[in-house]
Amino acid sequence: MRRITSIFLLFATTILSSCQDGEKNSSSTGETLYETLEVSLSDRTLTTGYSATINGVQTVEVRPQVSGMIVDILIEEGESVSKDQVLFIIDQTPYKAAYQIAVANVKSAEAALSTAQLVLESNQKLYEQDVVSEFDLMTARNNLTEAQARLALCQAEVENASNNLSYTEVRSPVNGVASMIPYRVGALVNSNISQPLVTVSDVSKVYAYFSMAENQMLDMIMQYGSLNNAISQMPEVDLIMSNGDKYMHTGKINAISGTISESTGAVSIRAVFNNRNKLLRNGGSGTIVIPTTVSNCIVIPQTATFELQDRIFVYKVVDGKASSAEIHVAPQNNGVEYIVESGLKVGDVIVAAGAGLLKEGTPIKSKGPSKVEANDTMKVMEGGK
Repeated sequence: MRRITSIFLLFATTILSSCQDGEKNSSSTGETLYETLEVSLSDRTLTTGYSATINGVQTVEVRPQVSGMIVDILIEEGESVSKDQVLFIIDQTPYKAAYQIAVANVKSAEAALSTAQLVLESNQKLYEQDVVSEFDLMTARNNLTEAQARLALCQAEVENASNNLSYTEVRSPVNGVASMIPYRVGALVNSNISQPLVTVSDVSKVYAYFSMAENQMLDMIMQYGSLNNAISQMPEVDLIMSNGDKYMHTGKINAISGTISESTGAVSIRAVFNNRNKLLRNGGSGTIVIPTTVSNCIVIPQTATFELQDRIFVYKVVDGKASSAEIHVAPQNNGVEYIVESGLKVGDVIVAAGAGLLKEGTPIKSKGPSKVEANDTMKVMEGGK
């Protein structure tokens, strides 16, 4: 009886072990499911960012036109100023004295001219009566000419003295915002000072200057047909401020340099932005974002690709197996997706993830094809790379 029981237990253990081995073999031979993608057309808006510097539409360094000591500063640093507003006053004492001397010289010259005129008229009558010689008459005429020249010179000196006196009131040449002021009352200044008295920037509008690679500029011109068409037809651009926030107003590209920098191979471009709220300041920085819409394009995730000797491939699902195919993609990408220019067509099914781990001919059992959603925005890395 004990022998029969032992045989039964051994038989039961063998059956249980065989069942477990069968489950393991079934799991190990099961097919792996792959995420696949059915190729379709969609729209994408490519946004390319370029580092930019910001300048006011007009920035003027205010320097004195006469020498002297600053006796008064009539503005605060960072204050908004108006055109022709007096900003500084330079010691006027010597210039007032020079002006008064010039005015006195004019009066003296006018009196001398009047005397010379009387002498000439008198000599003319006496000459007609043979009382004075022709030499005396000619001398009187020359004295009149000299008196006239002397008066003209004195009048010019008055104008010059008046200008110099007016220059002691240093005025703003434009509407704008004042910079910091490196000078204080009592400082001796002249027209050759190394730093301006103040810089005034008209920031009602601002220019954002950035550079674009030559090949990108050529692509843009070819897209729009000409440089003028590119300037007039390019979409409005955005500005990402230095704090990472998007500026509230869009801008417009309104100038492209006619030359290419020999040192960098880049082209300078200017965009203009409205700045009514004075948020942007001269000398600031940011990123210009240029959108480009691509319609009816094929977009695939980069996880669906692998590279071999600088060539990009995907695995198509053909007759249930992985079949490699080379594709050509647009140079612009966001590090997540590619826009495919050739190598795929609508309706193709590709492996959407893990392509680098597959081999040619690997059996593919799909989790179910999916499609890339249309009308997405693709943010391209800095400089369009």
